Amino acid sequence: MRAISYKRHRFPPEVIRQAVWLYFKFTLSLRDVEEALAERGIDVSYETVRCWAEKFGRSIAANIRRSRPRPGSVWHLDVMVARIIGRCMFMWRAVDQEGEVLDVLVQKRRNRRAALKLLRKLLRKHDYWRLRASFSSSQRPITRERSIAAPSIQATRPSSSIS
Repeated sequence: MRAISYKRHRFPPEVIRQAVWLYFKFTLSLRDVEEALAERGIDVSYETVRCWAEKFGRSIAANIRRSRPRPGSVWHLDVMVARIIGRCMFMWRAVDQEGEVLDVLVQKRRNRRAALKLLRKLLRKHDYWRLRASFSSSQRPITRERSIAAPSIQATRPSSSIS
């Protein structure tokens, strides 16, 4: 994790981190964060929270993302039909072997090519070099939604031997 400099700020770094975390994690309004901190005995204005979120938000989010464990090596694409504002939409989800949702794609039409493009983008993002894909309609879903001929991806990294 990269060190974030909190110099020249009136409040301790723990308070700033907590305020920014509350704002982004629970999608609270600035005034809600102000009230939550006031309940803990910390008197901060919502404008101060806004400045902290603007200044430290990206770096705190990057540190949280960096400290997350790597996703599992077996990924699945689940597809389900969802009604959004009265319209039927197809929602593709990339899920790893532990059930952690890696990314979501929502489309008007069921476009498998675009869903596989999403999966390839994820593979590049997570630095997997080779992949082995298999399609089966009898795929057992990880979640309760039905998996309709969703591809299963086995991602492997080449072993590096240094001698």
